[in-house]
Amino acid sequence: MVLFVLCIKAELDGVESLSLLKNTNLCFSVRNPLSDYETREKIVFNPSETLEQDEGDREPPHHFAVRWEGQKKFSTLIVLDEDGAKSAFKKMKKKGGKKKGGGEGDVPRDMTADDSGEYVPVLAMECRGVEPYEFYPLGNEFKVTSSGGAVFEEDVDLSEGDWGDYDEENDEAVGVNEFESKIIA
Repeated sequence: MVLFVLCIKAELDGVESLSLLKNTNLCFSVRNPLSDYETREKIVFNPSETLEQDEGDREPPHHFAVRWEGQKKFSTLIVLDEDGAKSAFKKMKKKGGKKKGGGEGDVPRDMTADDSGEYVPVLAMECRGVEPYEFYPLGNEFKVTSSGGAVFEEDVDLSEGDWGDYDEENDEAVGVNEFESKIIA
């Protein structure tokens, strides 16, 4: 089992927090860690739904599965909830795993105004035989809360790298600019 963490970075303008929604489709590209040429581009799954399994399956519930060429078993990806992520990070520390700098090795959380311009972990994935290497925003997987407390959940599309709107209640512009993501192991 390898733990992969999706980290995001953006410049926040008039934004108190940027949150990854738990019940939306996410798009990643994955590869076989044992082969450079076996990949699956832009696979989509929902972290709030696990795949149906046969009654005798010994694999834990998972969100994505692929059987690479020549392999007998499925390779799986499991999105960890908050407790699962804390537990996985605790196990990693006990085994002497390295903690990344800049908050990247922390348990996933919301990005806040204080994090503007810094990478922040937002999603932890436990992977067996599969390695996510690219994240693609589809639109509507993030929630923005303005400095004034207004919540934007509809049409927060970061696929182009920027998003903006207007908080009418507090008479201020809100924006997420220069959005970037990376996946760390």
